[in-house]
Amino acid sequence: MQAEQTSHEFISDSRQELGRRKSSKSLLDGHSKAVQQVSDLIERVANTSANVLILGESGTGKEVVARSIHTISNRASKYFVPVNCAAIPQELLESELFGHVKGAFTGAITDRKGRFELAEGGTLFLDEIGDMDLNMQAKLLRVLQEKVYERVGSGKSIRANVRVIAATHRNLEEMVAKGEFREDLYYRLHVYPIDLPPLRRRSEDLPSLVYAITDKIKKETGTDVKVTPDAMSALARYTWPGNVRELSNLLERLSILYPDKVVDATKLPSKYSTFTNPNLETNMLVAENNSASADDFADTNQVDINSTQNMVGLPVLTRDGLDLKSHITTVEQFYISQALELANGVVAQAAKLLGLRRTTLVEKLKKHQFQRVTTS
Repeated sequence: MQAEQTSHEFISDSRQELGRRKSSKSLLDGHSKAVQQVSDLIERVANTSANVLILGESGTGKEVVARSIHTISNRASKYFVPVNCAAIPQELLESELFGHVKGAFTGAITDRKGRFELAEGGTLFLDEIGDMDLNMQAKLLRVLQEKVYERVGSGKSIRANVRVIAATHRNLEEMVAKGEFREDLYYRLHVYPIDLPPLRRRSEDLPSLVYAITDKIKKETGTDVKVTPDAMSALARYTWPGNVRELSNLLERLSILYPDKVVDATKLPSKYSTFTNPNLETNMLVAENNSASADDFADTNQVDINSTQNMVGLPVLTRDGLDLKSHITTVEQFYISQALELANGVVAQAAKLLGLRRTTLVEKLKKHQFQRVTTS
């Protein structure tokens, strides 16, 4: 009986997810090279039948990518069904995926459809595929190869017209080498891999992400929160182990603590405002001779590291580098948006706030495709 109740809970969760066709894309907001590459991969694979394997740390937006693929695919009119393989007990996972018939096991008092059946014609998203045990992996492999499955307790085959997208934060190649993940299933899933970058490697996207997330919070709750450049600089120095999910949670917390207020670095929780990431190295050029004079620096065109470190509101340069052009675009959009809001959409007033000619700002608005502003 308990098994039946648990199964019912997961099916109910699935139906709630099915009704939630709209999802936030804030996890993928930004103009960094890494994000643009992911967007390009999404567009290329969307209307194919290829299996997709999304790789990346927790909180990088794997489900957002899966939903994006489904939304622009020719399966968009059907359901997107997510399954967290780590959250479902392994003894129930087969029933959850393939369904069961009445009497298949103790507590199976009615027939139930599985996630594959619910996703028929659409997309099945198998999150945390690395947590699936070897026995279940073999059964999943059969479905991917033969496009058929049976409900638990039934010998009747059901055809599967389902696009499978899998995701994991684990290193599947290492798991294959250790015998913890089937090699044949790995290559069946690894047809089209998409590797999502962690937030610490796309810090130039931070202003865009903050703006997108706070705008979403404002639309959902009516509460507005703004982050100052010094707070943005502090956030850029943090390593973000929880990635964009952690950033989203932080901004939601700030919107509760400081509704409709401006948040500077002093208002951030201490771990964000005082953290210094040892892996974020500036690697600025310095004189080989520590006693070099200021004139020596001028003659060799070297940079004063102290003046560079005093700049605020900018991500710290790392060995991974950054796309300077896209970062400048992001910063420009960030401040233009703030100026327009302060000026209630009046371009002439916004131009004054930014120290620009009105015609210059108008050109930038066209360039960045801003809409619904008053040009007077």
